[in-house]
Amino acid sequence: MAAADADAHPTHAVTDDARRDLLDWDPNDPERWDPRVAWSTLWVTTFNLVLAFVVWYLPGALVPTLGTVTGWDLTEGQSYWLLAMPGLSGGFLRIVWMTLPPLLGTRRMMTLSALLMIIPLVGWTWVVMLPSQPSYALLVALALAAGIGGGAFSGYMPSTSYFFPKSKQGTALGLQAGIGNFGVSVVQLVVPWAIGFGMLGMAGQLARPEGEEPRQVWLQNPGLIFLPFAVVAVVLSWTTLRSIPVKANVRQQFDIFSTKHTWLMTAEYALTFGIFSGLAGTFGMLLKAQFGPGHLRLVFLGALVGSLARICWGPLCDRFGGGVWTVVSGAGVALSSGLVLYGQLTAPADGAPSLTIFMTGMICIFFFSGIGNAATFKQMPMIFPARQAGGVIGWTAAIAAFGPFVFSMLFNYLSRTVVFSGIIVYALVCAAIAWYYYARPGAEAKS
Repeated sequence: MAAADADAHPTHAVTDDARRDLLDWDPNDPERWDPRVAWSTLWVTTFNLVLAFVVWYLPGALVPTLGTVTGWDLTEGQSYWLLAMPGLSGGFLRIVWMTLPPLLGTRRMMTLSALLMIIPLVGWTWVVMLPSQPSYALLVALALAAGIGGGAFSGYMPSTSYFFPKSKQGTALGLQAGIGNFGVSVVQLVVPWAIGFGMLGMAGQLARPEGEEPRQVWLQNPGLIFLPFAVVAVVLSWTTLRSIPVKANVRQQFDIFSTKHTWLMTAEYALTFGIFSGLAGTFGMLLKAQFGPGHLRLVFLGALVGSLARICWGPLCDRFGGGVWTVVSGAGVALSSGLVLYGQLTAPADGAPSLTIFMTGMICIFFFSGIGNAATFKQMPMIFPARQAGGVIGWTAAIAAFGPFVFSMLFNYLSRTVVFSGIIVYALVCAAIAWYYYARPGAEAKS
């Protein structure tokens, strides 16, 4: 740290220039916490997190159109499996990434993550330009590679929690995760727009959507647009970030599994982010299957609303606690799913359900899941000590990241009526757990 800064903050952390570590850092001690470092770290890591969600959901935004391109022949079942793969790999990779903050530190972990995300961006940019469908195994491999973006979340969020005091973690983590979740909306909004025009003189592809006129598309454009941002993420991570030496080996990190609250909060976050990520990943296919490909332009709205709710409820969770809002989230998801279920049950036997009822119910599900995402991330730093809180955040995020895989399989093999009925039951059970353990007067771990 420069001498001038040392004079201005005489008790602030001393930085080892060789390692760029903050050696004397305690965010809960005002004398050993520098908000400028914390907030600058938050904005750089949030930029990276937006990119991570873009990478994670890129196949989901491309596949519905890719299956209509001349020379390609993807069945609906194959499409759902491709949508499932990023969620499957993302969940497993989150278990890996949750261990990295204490092992690598923020700076190294963020730089490595940004570098790895270039792989699926380049891969999907290349494969969609092939004149005919390559082996399905290659598409599966690229879909699995996109899970790198999902895995990174479980390193980013615990790392950020090291930089903020408990009183501000609801706001900080709500901002990071909420803005990061915008990456889903960004890719779902950018892809339909970007594939509609040529860039750099490159040839396009001929799409023949069922029931529509053939049209020219340029499916390589989204990857070309996002690649420069990945390079910026690498440079920012390596040149601006610092690390806090919170050291713990893998065995020590896994002591979180000895407390029941790890498992209870895993169930709660599986409800909130599991549903958010799962429905965000399958929303496009649901719209296409029931209302036609022309309605894919609406798919970005769900993730947008859920992300905004997560941002807005962070400060409210700091003020009123997260437990009560987790209860609200569970009840709201159940009621919203009931509306979607009503639309499915009242649909004509030979036709689609009401688009208005379907969209209203789905948007409300995203809204209440966003509230729950903010609430649970406020709860975990309050329930667990600092070192364990980071691990619990990473673990719960890992399990919830299987949402896209789970929902792709559910919609592939079960009716929508059964799926939304199951969501209602699970949401009500989670609301009851949150009330009993975390929200009621005299709760065991009121948070």
